[in-house]
Amino acid sequence: MTFTPRVFSGIKPSGDLHLGNYLGAIRRFVPLQDTHETLYCVVDMHAITVWQAPEDLKRWTYEIAAAYIASGLDPGKSIIFNQSQVMEHAELSWIFNCVARMGWMERMTQFKDKAGENSENVSLGLFAYPSLMAADILLYKATGVPVGDDQKQHLELTRDIAKKFNHDFRKQIKDLGFEEEFFPITETLATGPAMRVKSLKDGTRKMSKSDASDTSTIYMMDDAGTIARKIKRATSDAAPLPETAQGLAGRAEAENLVGIFAALSNRSLDDVLGEFGGRGWGAFKPALADLAVAVLAPIAGEMARLVGDRSEMDTILRDGADRARAIAQPTMDQVRRIVGFIR
Repeated sequence: MTFTPRVFSGIKPSGDLHLGNYLGAIRRFVPLQDTHETLYCVVDMHAITVWQAPEDLKRWTYEIAAAYIASGLDPGKSIIFNQSQVMEHAELSWIFNCVARMGWMERMTQFKDKAGENSENVSLGLFAYPSLMAADILLYKATGVPVGDDQKQHLELTRDIAKKFNHDFRKQIKDLGFEEEFFPITETLATGPAMRVKSLKDGTRKMSKSDASDTSTIYMMDDAGTIARKIKRATSDAAPLPETAQGLAGRAEAENLVGIFAALSNRSLDDVLGEFGGRGWGAFKPALADLAVAVLAPIAGEMARLVGDRSEMDTILRDGADRARAIAQPTMDQVRRIVGFIR
């Protein structure tokens, strides 16, 4: 069976968006809307696998949807919606809970990392999180997903679930007129290297909303002055910048700051160092601050405008949910028939 080239991806509303979310994910989404059918979701059902204050969840949901649009996603081209408005996600997730095996879930390293030594007291939803992620993707028969390294294991599980469903129900699938697979074996979508943004205070740790120091993280809604101030206060070392990328080895903070400059300017590390190599941080940091403000401040301004207009955002999200549901409902109608539900 030939599947429509379709992309699904989502971001969880569990905190304020930061530069790592933008360079590692959101910016990479934009070009795909010109080559594929694209669905970009705010996965609010995933967010509640751990406790979220309801008002914060609403705020972060609007913020992520606004970030999508402010960064260049066009609601006319891409389907932008929040997951909980399309309840077929939950229904398909339950069916996949009955297809997936416990051993598959127990091998998920993200669950082990998040649960730690407290695995007996975390929610069942956190344990079954990858099954819902598989439902998110396969509900729309997405052929490609742009994922970071931390999600590759979950995509492998999605592929395993699709294969097992296709195998277990092969007779019923054929009876519906499908020659081979009902669900595609979704591939990782290569969209170029994702920038792994590190803390501005410790280049060995990733930038995170949970960092104790507010100056370690550039948030997507920071104003121009805040962005510039955080970059100028970022940790660096005493040596001048090297002239090639090889010279960044063992210099975590330098590699991070040069990497951010390269990503924001769409240049290679060597190209950036060809300009700044041999120069000190007194020259580089102001240039990086100016670049970051030029790129990020307009996005922050548009996000603030959109977040402040909930009527407009509600209209965009409802329209996106309606369009997503138009794809999801036929899939679920067929799944119900395949598994033997009477409707």
